[in-house]
Amino acid sequence: MSAVDVARIGPGAYAVTIEGRREIVYVAVSAKTRWASCRGEVFREAEDSTDSTDPTNAGRDTQGARRDKQAALPLAAPMPATVLKVLVTPGAVVKRGDTLVILEAMKMELPLRASADAVVSAVHCHAGELVKADTVLVELA
Repeated sequence: MSAVDVARIGPGAYAVTIEGRREIVYVAVSAKTRWASCRGEVFREAEDSTDSTDPTNAGRDTQGARRDKQAALPLAAPMPATVLKVLVTPGAVVKRGDTLVILEAMKMELPLRASADAVVSAVHCHAGELVKADTVLVELA
């Protein structure tokens, strides 16, 4: 097992070092949900949900339905946040991993990235807007 070093670097922000590789992990907590964000990927665990590390839960959407790993999905807010920037418009061609929207939550920036190569079919948010968790921000086709 490799050594893991975790250091708090600010409110909700941690530097995690594993085998010499350092990553910044952001954590947010509400009454019933915990979020962690690392390298643009967001992980959410609700009080009544299954363990997000459970391999039987891998590849499932928030309703538990199985999804195709290659399928583009609507891009939704992982937590309550403010939209800082919208980087795409309808008709834009995006590649897997491209940043589409930047949110701010708990004084941290959270880039939301495309889950697959796709075309933006709709944008449902604008800079400065307050959004709730699970609000669809961008639709991909």
